Amino acid sequence: MLPAASLSAFIQALPKTETHLHVEGALPYELLRKWQPDTYQEFPAFRERGYRYENFPAFEKQLLDHALPWFISAERYFEAAQVMFAQHVAQNVKYVETSFHLPVTQFINIPGQEIIAAIKSAAPVGLEVRVFAGMLRTDIAGPLRTTIDELHRWDNLDGTDLHGFEGQPTEPDTAKIWAKLRAAGKITKCHAGEFDGPARVREAIEQLGVTRIQHGIRASEDSAVMRLAADRGVTFDVCPISNVGLKIVPDMAHHPLRKLTAAGIRCTLSTDDPLCFANTVNEEYSAISHGLGFTRKELARIARNGFEVASMTAGAKQPWLDQLDVILHG
Repeated sequence: MLPAASLSAFIQALPKTETHLHVEGALPYELLRKWQPDTYQEFPAFRERGYRYENFPAFEKQLLDHALPWFISAERYFEAAQVMFAQHVAQNVKYVETSFHLPVTQFINIPGQEIIAAIKSAAPVGLEVRVFAGMLRTDIAGPLRTTIDELHRWDNLDGTDLHGFEGQPTEPDTAKIWAKLRAAGKITKCHAGEFDGPARVREAIEQLGVTRIQHGIRASEDSAVMRLAADRGVTFDVCPISNVGLKIVPDMAHHPLRKLTAAGIRCTLSTDDPLCFANTVNEEYSAISHGLGFTRKELARIARNGFEVASMTAGAKQPWLDQLDVILHG
């Protein structure tokens, strides 16, 4: 049985996963401080818990202004991932799915497979890491198309993700590409139901065929879409602190996570872009406990969800599932 002395000790002791994490958006801020202390102030306003981004472009600018100067080589990806993964280990995270922004390969003229290798080589013993290629919806029809058409052949790539602002339409070819990737054994994800409504969640499930939605929380606005997600066994990789910081919801008390789980949708917890939100995996668990009243058993259920969808062997995930089952059924 896990310690019952305090909530923070309980959360720390939970074996956990992180399944929605952008490498560039997870750049450890301390690396920027160490690198250029005169440029990056110690306590910038945007990393305070009460900070709210005015809109998605403001958030994106903040992220790019900080991440792009750093990520100029595969070695820089390795260095950032090494610190990032050490922080996961310190929080008792056992499995991570992270994505890198595929257009960066053109910005810095480095093959994507080198970036993947750099990220994976930074993983310490005991932490399983899967790497995804993330791209904008518009990239399908842009100059990256040749690269995208080859992704199914990248042996060290675990999957793909459509991300970025949802205001862009999904290119018609995306469904065909995503199907080809799944046929090659890759996991396909899609950001949906964040800045746009439940129709984008339906689109991701019915047209793109994904069973992994990044965010998905605005499905809560349509009971039929929630039933669709539950019936299809779709998982929402939810990031509550990000959702509050981006004003998708006004505060944690209004977050629809409980409504989604009550509808039978499997949800996980992740940090999204901790560079921009100064959040941790443990803090996400604490936030839904304090803000939404999730009990310790419910927190353990959320943690178990992450292992259920993790791309791990049955033998690798079973010890963590067993430990969580003690809490759930003990």
